[in-house]
Amino acid sequence: MGPNFLNTTRMEHGVNSTGNVTMCTNLYDHRDTARVLMPLHYAIVFVVGLLGNGLAFHVIRPNMKKINSTTLYSTHLVVSDILFTLSLPLRIVYYANGFHWPLGEFLCKASGLIFYINTYAGVNFMTCLSVDRFIAVVLPLKYSRFRKVQNVKYICVVVWLVVLVQTLPLIGMPMTNKEPDGYITCMEYPNFEKVDNLPYMLIGAVFLGYGIPVVTILACYSVLCWKLHFAAKNNHLTEKSGRSKKAIGVICCVILVFVVCYSPYHIDILQYMIRKLRYTPDCTELHSFQVSLHITVCLMNFNSCMDPFIYFFACKGYKRKIMKMMKRPVSVSLSSAVRTSPEGSSRDFIDGHKIHLNNTRSHE
Repeated sequence: MGPNFLNTTRMEHGVNSTGNVTMCTNLYDHRDTARVLMPLHYAIVFVVGLLGNGLAFHVIRPNMKKINSTTLYSTHLVVSDILFTLSLPLRIVYYANGFHWPLGEFLCKASGLIFYINTYAGVNFMTCLSVDRFIAVVLPLKYSRFRKVQNVKYICVVVWLVVLVQTLPLIGMPMTNKEPDGYITCMEYPNFEKVDNLPYMLIGAVFLGYGIPVVTILACYSVLCWKLHFAAKNNHLTEKSGRSKKAIGVICCVILVFVVCYSPYHIDILQYMIRKLRYTPDCTELHSFQVSLHITVCLMNFNSCMDPFIYFFACKGYKRKIMKMMKRPVSVSLSSAVRTSPEGSSRDFIDGHKIHLNNTRSHE
């Protein structure tokens, strides 16, 4: 068994050795499947996300004259979703080309920054909305200053700055890489493998970009659901109408969408980085991780086109606009007791009728 046999065996396992450098050659073996499914997925996300969030912005914009904290957070969330969807056409072309990026390093970094900035801006504004709803319903008097419009404007600026700082390290990292088969990849995990302390950086990013937001959202909305349920029990008219149950249902839907869309990707990153700290994964493990990343990133980005469906059930103005476009009259009920309510006032009520929760009136 000479050197030729050893080299052949290594290539069969997806390893190409040159000197002291070991490089996996099997990372994009799923190229033929991905170049069909991934462009299709992102095309759907692009169309639905752009149209749905565009309509949401159209609903919110006239209400900027009677702006409140919820309207502000909702506006920034919608803007981040729109900017995110606008970054997708280049990604669609990239995936359709079978993970080939012919546009150079600069455009790769630019599209990557837009992609990640608006992904995590959306996460942070969803978190802000959950805290805003929590304060409005549970602690309206003690922390009402955090819902004052001027303070919320500063919070929104801070959110964008924090996300920008979190993603700036990408500028100093290589975003493109020429593969042995001649393909140039862009914004793929293996392109970052040579970055020093990568596992620690990504574990920290998972904690800041996902861990803190998901715990905050779950805590705020759990307490909010309990408050709505308790208020309904004390008000038989509200309980009989079922309005609080509808509000709780929408809240649960928001939580479910957030957890289902964002959890797989961040758990995937976390488990692989922990393994990297313990040992060096082989090419088979790295390929499996690469495939799982493509799947979980698709799922995470699906959130941007799910938001409009939540707006439809949660926001009276959004629902009215859609039904008007369909030439159908509609009677609406739900409003700002849930995650987003662009037309909701700063007073918090379950629906258009003034069925107030205990101590839920906020003074802005």
